[in-house]
Amino acid sequence: MRWIPNSVVSGIQSIFHGTADSQNSRIETALEDIREAMLNELDVPNKVQTSKLELRVTYANTLQDLWYLRGDIMAAIAVIDGEVLASQKLRQISSMFNGLLPGSLASRPRRFLAD
Repeated sequence: MRWIPNSVVSGIQSIFHGTADSQNSRIETALEDIREAMLNELDVPNKVQTSKLELRVTYANTLQDLWYLRGDIMAAIAVIDGEVLASQKLRQISSMFNGLLPGSLASRPRRFLAD
């Protein structure tokens, strides 16, 4: 004899399965939003061909892939807009990753040393 009816067990399982589905949906949405933000910052007027960096962003499969492209994105933006503006733009993009990456990949606050 079973102590817990099948309907209760399947109901509990569906709750956890639904949570996983919603988390996957959230990650997919974030992946596309971050990809779009990166590509928008790389958009250069009168550009003839797509750059390798844009292709890497376009075909990145995971949030981690996009996370590791941030340095290249900053360098590309800095060439056009300068390092200060590139840093500001990258900070906005980096904030889009909040709560989506493992703690070991999160941005650490900069610590400026006084002379």
